[in-house]
Order: sequence, then C-alpha cells, then structure tokens
Amino acid sequence: MQNVSIVSIIDDDESVRLAVKSLVRSLGLLAYTFASAEEFLQSPHVGDTSCLITDVQLPGMNGLKLQSLVLAQGRGVPIIFVTAFPEERFQKRALEAGAVGFLSKPFDGQTLITLVEGALKRGRDT
Repeated sequence: MQNVSIVSIIDDDESVRLAVKSLVRSLGLLAYTFASAEEFLQSPHVGDTSCLITDVQLPGMNGLKLQSLVLAQGRGVPIIFVTAFPEERFQKRALEAGAVGFLSKPFDGQTLITLVEGALKRGRDT
C-alpha cells in the first residue's frame, strides 16, 4: 500500500500541466501528467490514482467522457475539472456525476489545493 497519494493531471496545455504538477508536489504528493485522456488510460497509474485533475476540452476523449468511463469501470477516484471554457451544462453534468470541483482557468491555486485535500480526505473516508 502506498503512503503518498498520487494525483494524475490531464491537460493538453503543457504550461498548465507543469504548474498544477508543481502545486500538487508542493503538498508532498506524487503527481503524474498526461496530455490526453487516452495517455492516462494507457498509463500504469490508472489504478493507483487517488485524485484526478482533468481539463474538460481535450484532444480525442474529452474530460466528461473520461469521467463516464472511470465511473463505468467502478473506480471511485475523485475528479476535479479545470476548463478555459466554463459552460454551465458541462459543469452541471460533471458535478451531478460526482466531480468534487469544477474550476475556470485561470484558477486560484489555493482553491485547487482545498479541492485536492478535500478529495483525498473523501477518498480515505470511503
């Protein structure tokens, strides 16, 4: 069993991936980054991810489809969405399906930290 939680970050914008990874690592967590949902799904970290941070708009499979797939596989990983295009219908769909957060870019780092910490606590409590 791992002692350090793993946060997987999916965003097609490398600067966002690196900034979020740095923020997550500052919390003492392991962070892995992926440019697409498919890249994440093919990685060895799908099963040990404690929290998933994903963009809504991605090349190939979008974040909402990824959320549906993860849920269909029975994985209870908490998901936080970040997007440059905050459409209310996407936010509503994501949150109704169990997302723990939905942030518009640019977002406040402290807000993301609070969501990640809450997601990891929720994951440990289940």
